[in-house]
Amino acid sequence: MPMAVGRFDRIRGLGFIVLGLWFGAFLACNGIGLRVNTSPSLPVGLYRVTQDERAKLVEFCPQEPYASFAAERGYRSKGNCPDGASPLMKPVIAQTGDIVTVSNSGLAVNGTLLPNTAPMLADTHNRPIAAWRSGVYAVAAGSVWVASSYNARSFDSRYFGPIRNADIRCHLKPFVVLP
Repeated sequence: MPMAVGRFDRIRGLGFIVLGLWFGAFLACNGIGLRVNTSPSLPVGLYRVTQDERAKLVEFCPQEPYASFAAERGYRSKGNCPDGASPLMKPVIAQTGDIVTVSNSGLAVNGTLLPNTAPMLADTHNRPIAAWRSGVYAVAAGSVWVASSYNARSFDSRYFGPIRNADIRCHLKPFVVLP
C-alpha cells in the first residue's frame, strides 16, 4: 500500500508542477504583451498587444448585464475583468460612421452580410439566448461592434450590441496562430 500512496503523491506532484508551469507561462505571456487564445472565436494561438489602434482585434471586458450572463453560463472563465471573469477577444467589424444591420440572417456592415454571424436561438447546452434587437444602427462615436465570422457560435455583438471604446483594454495582432 505505501508504494501506491507514494506513486499517487508523485503523480499529484507532477500535476501541480505542470499546472504551475502553465499558469506561469500564461502570466509571463501576459506580462510581455502576449495573449493566449484558446476560445473558438478566433484561431487558437498567441496574439500580441499593439499600440496600433487600427488593429482589428480587441480585448475588452463586457458591460453588465452581459458580463455576468457570459460568466454564469461559462462563456468566460475566471480572469482579471472587474467582475472576476476573463476578457473577450474579438474582431472589430464596425466603427464610427459605419451602418450595422442586425437581422435573423446575421450582422451586415454597410450592406455586406458577414459570414457566420446569424444569431443562435440556443447555446451549445440548448439554453435560450436572446439576440440584439433587429434593426439598422449607425455606429456612434466612442463605440464599435465586434463579431467573429470565424465561429458561428461566438458570444459577440450579435447578442450584446456595440461596446464602448472605453471598455477596450488593448488592440491585438496575430503573433503565432494555428490554422
